[in-house]
Amino acid sequence: MPAPSFRLPSPVLDARALSKLHWRCRRGLLENDLFIEQFFRRHEGELTDFHAEGMAALMDLADNDLLDLLLRRKEPSGALDLPAVHTVLGMLRSGGALPTRESQNFSNPPHDQAISPKESHNEAR
Repeated sequence: MPAPSFRLPSPVLDARALSKLHWRCRRGLLENDLFIEQFFRRHEGELTDFHAEGMAALMDLADNDLLDLLLRRKEPSGALDLPAVHTVLGMLRSGGALPTRESQNFSNPPHDQAISPKESHNEAR
């Protein structure tokens, strides 16, 4: 029986690594961006290399596949079935529900938050 592998906790990401992770996490689908923004707001000060590894694996997914995981339509499998992915996915999912139409004023959004039809169209990748 192989000995269990213990992983020492990795140090908290420095400002440069955190900036790179932010850049890597930019998505084309607004729904994914909402989950990711909330993730960073809640956990930015505690993220480690372990978390960055899990997030990088998730960011390799197509937008719709990532959204399926975030909304619990699917679970990680195959090469994505890693402890770091499960940890980060749990953190992303625990951020709360997406805002609903009723909770926001969509009738007249501020100019800097307006979304044009072209920007909101989700093109297949």
